Amino acid sequence: MAKSRGGEDYTSRQIQVLKGLEAVRKRPGMYIGSTSARGLHHLVYEVVDNSIDEAMAGHCELVTVVLHPGDVVSVVDDGRGIPVDVHPTENVPGVEVAMTTLHAGGKFDKSSYKVSGGLHGVGVSVVNALSEWLEVEVLRDGRRYNQRYERGVKTKELEDVGPARGTGTQVVFRADPEVFTELAYDAAILAARLRELAFLNKGLEILLRDERTDEETEEKFRYDGGLSEFVSYLRGSRQPIHEEVISFEASKPEAEIELAMQYDEGFSENTHTFVNNISTHEGGTHLTGLKAALTRTVNDYARKNNIFKKDESLSGDDVREGLTCVLSVKVMEPQFEGQTKTKLGNSEVRGAVEASVNEHLAAFLEENPRAAKAVIEKSLQAARAREAARKARDLARTKSGLEGGVLPGKLADCSIADPALSEIYLVEGDSAGGSAKQGRDRSFQAILPLKGKILNVEKARIDKILSNDEIRAMVTAIGAGIRDDFDIERARYHKIIIMTDADVDGAHIRTLLLTFFFRQMRALIDGGYVYIAQPPLYRVRKGKTERYAYSDAERDREIAKLSNGKAPKGISIQRYKGLGEMNPEQLWKTTMDPDARTILRVTVESASAANDIFSRLMGDEVAPRRAFIEKNARYVRNLDV
Repeated sequence: MAKSRGGEDYTSRQIQVLKGLEAVRKRPGMYIGSTSARGLHHLVYEVVDNSIDEAMAGHCELVTVVLHPGDVVSVVDDGRGIPVDVHPTENVPGVEVAMTTLHAGGKFDKSSYKVSGGLHGVGVSVVNALSEWLEVEVLRDGRRYNQRYERGVKTKELEDVGPARGTGTQVVFRADPEVFTELAYDAAILAARLRELAFLNKGLEILLRDERTDEETEEKFRYDGGLSEFVSYLRGSRQPIHEEVISFEASKPEAEIELAMQYDEGFSENTHTFVNNISTHEGGTHLTGLKAALTRTVNDYARKNNIFKKDESLSGDDVREGLTCVLSVKVMEPQFEGQTKTKLGNSEVRGAVEASVNEHLAAFLEENPRAAKAVIEKSLQAARAREAARKARDLARTKSGLEGGVLPGKLADCSIADPALSEIYLVEGDSAGGSAKQGRDRSFQAILPLKGKILNVEKARIDKILSNDEIRAMVTAIGAGIRDDFDIERARYHKIIIMTDADVDGAHIRTLLLTFFFRQMRALIDGGYVYIAQPPLYRVRKGKTERYAYSDAERDREIAKLSNGKAPKGISIQRYKGLGEMNPEQLWKTTMDPDARTILRVTVESASAANDIFSRLMGDEVAPRRAFIEKNARYVRNLDV
């Protein structure tokens, strides 16, 4: 059990109440984002975040998450245990207040928790409200207490079930099938978030055990090196250009600041920021401070040591090429804004981060001249490539849609000018592009055929990227710029739909395009603008009746329907190997008609996990890619060789 380190007076008196749990079951999406798999996993995160708050306060060293058969999850920690004494104003035990009242918890009392994470503070009460049943067990003051709830309503009073050693809290629950469309947890998704939390809270051990099959598995996450180990993990197989990870911790009145960074031989920037353990993938004031300090400090060092030629300087893009960086700040009263409420708005944090990075990075460069020289030389190479790419970059800039240029000749644009109503299909090949142009609704659907495979941007600098014809056509058509010039407000379409063949080449092209958007236009993914079309795999026809199937199982069901239980006679089955095999009418009916199509929105559940996959699949090193393929080959379906 964890040793206490201050804040001993943690009782029900510290649990403050902001009422209003009734709306949770009526509008669950308002509280957990969705009732699909994403919202389901957020239930686990919310319970775990309570344990993480205990760890940040210095009272928890071990958190165990178990996936049980029957879609049941348990989360156990060795923290102080949720208070069980009677709350002074609610007149029920503190644990009951925490479980049944929205925005109730010790995190609202600053003497109990200086900072806290969680899904914007909605609390474990939301998990309780959205669970078919939930049981909470508390170990405190030498006793064991238990209480059960069903759909947020207690079924019995808090019960003292006997003596116990140590302290801690266990929450066991089953998500409500009346609320959620999916109940099956993905261990890989949970592992990505738990690994992230272990990196962010060094010394904390988190176990993830999956007991749903006979082959019980357990993963352990513990990183005594904290963010430095996180940077090494994120960097993956890319070779560093300086041996030591640059890291520091700083305590300012505005925020507790922790940073780790390292440069490698790659060309992409890989920066992750967190506020109170919450991933701020939209950035914010802390990221602004970091970028400003990096650019200023590296330029100042180069000038001071006469490394620059006359009038030479480095831009922010230059200084961040090949950088892997993690910035974690703890803020007493974080203000979140942005489309997904993951952008930090506290203005005072920018100055605190900027001053801290200036101070510690300048000291590192002075004390490590060989590393400083390597960083500046790499940045200068990036600057030269940037200058070579300037003309190509100008083609990507827009002026109310376009800046002094013309849209790509092969783009079949839509007639509606409102981006919110417009969509563009990025289509593999001229043949499919021709069918799509004929089959589309010209009012709101634009078509851009792509010839062959675009450049792998994971292995290229900006000058080479923007000299690629297909990439330049995409950037110009989308109209929002690229990298630091990117402005999502200028995007000419709010749906960018990748449409490739259902074969190995199509999957490769799709991966290349996703790599491009993730590395060069990340805001499009974060804003929910990027989609993947789902063309059918089969056409099943009998006489004049035809059906389309998107999987082998669906094909078999359609065959059964057409044969009506009899032997399948007179049924023809066509396997589509490419989009070009469909005529315009079929392509519209199956893949492009908004009333009938299925399209998948591309989201990033964990930025660190996404970065790892792109680095392994698209990077220079062969061994990580081979290991990934060997591990995942058994999941491949419909492989055409």
